[in-house]
Amino acid sequence: MLRRVLIANRGEIAVRVIRACRELGIPSVAVYSEADADAPHVTLADTAVCIGPPPAHESYLNVQAIIAAARTTGADAIHPGYGFLSENADFAQACADAGLIFVGPPGSVIRTMGSKIGAREVMRAAGVPIVPGETPKQQTDGAIANVIQRVGLPALVKASAGGGGRGMRIVRHAREIAAAIDAARSEAIRAFADGTLYVERLIDHPRHLEVQILADQHGAIVHLFERDCSLQRRHQKVVEESPAPRLSPIVRDRLTHAAVAAARAAGYVNAGTIEFILEGDGTKDDAQFYFLEMNTRLQVEHPVTEAVTGIDLVHAQLRIAAGEPLGFTQHDIVQRGHAVECRIYAEDPSNGMLPQSGRILAYREPAGAGIRVDSGVCQGQTISVHYDPMLAKVITFSDSRDAALATAALALEDFTILGLRHNVPFLHALVTHPDVCDARVDTDFIDAHLAELTAPADDELAAAAAAMAAFVAAPLASSPTVGAKKKPDPWQTLGRVDW
Repeated sequence: MLRRVLIANRGEIAVRVIRACRELGIPSVAVYSEADADAPHVTLADTAVCIGPPPAHESYLNVQAIIAAARTTGADAIHPGYGFLSENADFAQACADAGLIFVGPPGSVIRTMGSKIGAREVMRAAGVPIVPGETPKQQTDGAIANVIQRVGLPALVKASAGGGGRGMRIVRHAREIAAAIDAARSEAIRAFADGTLYVERLIDHPRHLEVQILADQHGAIVHLFERDCSLQRRHQKVVEESPAPRLSPIVRDRLTHAAVAAARAAGYVNAGTIEFILEGDGTKDDAQFYFLEMNTRLQVEHPVTEAVTGIDLVHAQLRIAAGEPLGFTQHDIVQRGHAVECRIYAEDPSNGMLPQSGRILAYREPAGAGIRVDSGVCQGQTISVHYDPMLAKVITFSDSRDAALATAALALEDFTILGLRHNVPFLHALVTHPDVCDARVDTDFIDAHLAELTAPADDELAAAAAAMAAFVAAPLASSPTVGAKKKPDPWQTLGRVDW
């Protein structure tokens, strides 16, 4: 097993990996920026090292500072989490050059699969279905425009590097071609320092499915079934679930076999995810799916897979990195029940999901049977403008999808966050929406229903006012004047405040 693991990340994923290390008896090292000095992951780790000022490029993206922290603390491995340097091939190679174990695939695999163009070629050679499209050998605007005409409209112009929807533009009409190419290239250069573009046929109203895989250093590769990530906003996932609803067993079998073939073709090691888009009705055995991309890291939504398979993915990552075999076969992995994950963000749904910052005045997580919360914040902490605004994830599990969604709604009602705007009411509206409950959604669902999903509840303002009054009055109510008769606080007699 590994001797000591440094987690090159922050927030809930750093907390998640630290806890996994503790469960396996591995000492952990946290790194943090000056803005995160009061963050939970700093105190949970066995050792913590400040690696720089708040800006990410001076701290969490500072490769040399992270490697220096590993050396000074005696760590022999680095877990990158997700985001930041997790899919940076140069960072993986720098770890190897420093004699450190990178908890993930080799840098060469990250580099190949990080190029959407390169990944498409690997998948094509492996027989994995890919979206019809073309990569122009000449990257001039004119050459890309000609490819768009050959592929046909509607089309997607996409950046080869990166992800998260950046460097991607939809072209539905010929008059939009020039502007789409310019916007996609400019955004790709800003985000990834790489303006290479390719073109795909646009699959209208698809579902977004992904398959979790694990691969050890001894050639064993297994899948842990699929997740449905269709509920997303601006190409960013919001709610994920497993297993995917309304999916034919035959399509599921084809999908998972394609994912294993993709991982094998890539020479993959450790945990990864093969993402697909599903065209048409997934209940029909002949439904078509296409390779979208490979995420060469742990996914934010990995807990739903853990819930339905009983396999701890971070434990598996650490054991694989230490050179251990998987210890189980494909036959041993089964799906049981249903799990749903909701991402809690500090953002304003009524204002274009604008990220929020500020101090968390009150924070109370839901608890109970079938509820898991992965979080990286605490009451009194200041949420910085420098990082992703995700605060926590609520994962619910039950024996049926209906029950898992109902538990998610109850858990969201019990989640209290005061001090800054957040998306909990939006998520509650989403998981209780009739179409979501009937699993009749696609990747455009949230955008199409945004107005009704973000409409404030009639009593939301009153509830917020009552919650704030209760929070402010609590210290006074708990410390009455000596000899005085304590009177009940009217704000505290209003019952539970949801949001």
